[in-house]
Amino acid sequence: MDQAVLSPVDAVVVGAGPNGLAAAIELSRAGRSVTVLEAAPTVGGGTRSAELTLPGFVHDPCSTIHTFGRISPFLAGLDLERHGLRWMEAPAALGHPLDDGSAVLVRDGVAETAAQLLHRDDADAYRRLLDPIVDDWGTLLPDILAPFHVPLSPWRALRLARFGRSAIQSATSVARRFHGARARALFAGAAAHSVIGLTEPVSAAAGLVLLGAAHVDHWPFPQGGAGRLAEALSVELTELGGSIVTGRRIERFDQLPGHTVALFDVAPGHLESIAGDRLPPGYRRMLRRYRHGAGIFKLDLAIDGAIPWQARELREAGTVHLGGTLEEIARSEAAVASGRVPDRPFVLLAQTSLFDRTRAPEGRNTVWAYCHVPNGSTVDMTAPILRQIERFAPGFRERILATVATRPDELEAANANDIGGDIVNGRQDLGQLFTRPGRRFWDPYATPDRSVYLCSAATPPGGGVHAMCGFHAARSALRRGF
Repeated sequence: MDQAVLSPVDAVVVGAGPNGLAAAIELSRAGRSVTVLEAAPTVGGGTRSAELTLPGFVHDPCSTIHTFGRISPFLAGLDLERHGLRWMEAPAALGHPLDDGSAVLVRDGVAETAAQLLHRDDADAYRRLLDPIVDDWGTLLPDILAPFHVPLSPWRALRLARFGRSAIQSATSVARRFHGARARALFAGAAAHSVIGLTEPVSAAAGLVLLGAAHVDHWPFPQGGAGRLAEALSVELTELGGSIVTGRRIERFDQLPGHTVALFDVAPGHLESIAGDRLPPGYRRMLRRYRHGAGIFKLDLAIDGAIPWQARELREAGTVHLGGTLEEIARSEAAVASGRVPDRPFVLLAQTSLFDRTRAPEGRNTVWAYCHVPNGSTVDMTAPILRQIERFAPGFRERILATVATRPDELEAANANDIGGDIVNGRQDLGQLFTRPGRRFWDPYATPDRSVYLCSAATPPGGGVHAMCGFHAARSALRRGF
């Protein structure tokens, strides 16, 4: 590790994930000098790419489908295409197979997706649920991807309240609007991205937002791998005059170069450890009380050919949810929430190389898949995940060329923010979705020390590759006179 003395700067950012890079870019755009320090050899945090299995197969170790990559208010304003970033998308954002050999695909239009639900009442209910979100998307998304607030505009406040009435409910409550298995399963799979039990309040929020984003922007992914997004953000920062130092792990505050403010793209416990007595006891206790959520067990596979889906239309989907009915998905997520490993886990799968041929050799493909497990679980979930894929794609195992399994502790070793395999940096339930990292509604990014800020996904709006936590933290520092 290079321990060379670094020059003093206006701001130092610890952590070069999308949020840390966003904070640094926003401060640089405001004319401040910024240095980003990253412990890993490369930038990106959970947004990296690597040849994990075999030569020529590009895998994404953590994030892969970037639901908000093109439409996040911060990222959309950067014109990262200037730096070589190219967005790809599948004909269908999402597919959800059922045991009868059929599948539901989320396509561009709400009506086109609703028509697949077969039950007439379900088609109408889906349109009533999603049409207002899609129609109001331009004004709704900035308020969703922001800390808790009441919009000054009465019309924006009304739209947000209308969304909130459904979003604050449990996924199972919202799913009662549907009568058929297809609609209920589709919504359950999207809502399971909340990584909490589907009977818990606010578990519906993820389903509503993600389905809305699928209709608006198709769940895109960077050509060449997730790491291309981090690379483009790095180029943007250096063009603005910022600097990045990799291989520089920060464990104590006195390891930072001279600065006026420091922003930390880290887990709350790490901030408490690094800042130590600079923070008052009450705030430190709040950081220590922060709750991390479920972990994930991940598989990266190289395969010969494509996944042999029983429902052939799934070859058009970038993401596939494997879990059958709402009831089965709810049982799986309830088991995880109670600290148990599910027998039939809900599996999230991406097949990006079907649509981005830079990721695998001709005639072969990569597969990205994971399931939720209790935080810190040591149980090998390889076989249960493969069983779920084989269930909807008979003959899949015969096509596997190589497999890399990643346990929760290995995820944390690669990215210190993924405590116990928690890739969203904190449980996103009713007690923490609006109050990350604690009940500081007025400014969740600022600490009692006016020179220290938290900019990780442990602040609003939480997990996801949208960079808004870093953006809001930088704006907080600037508002306070920095």
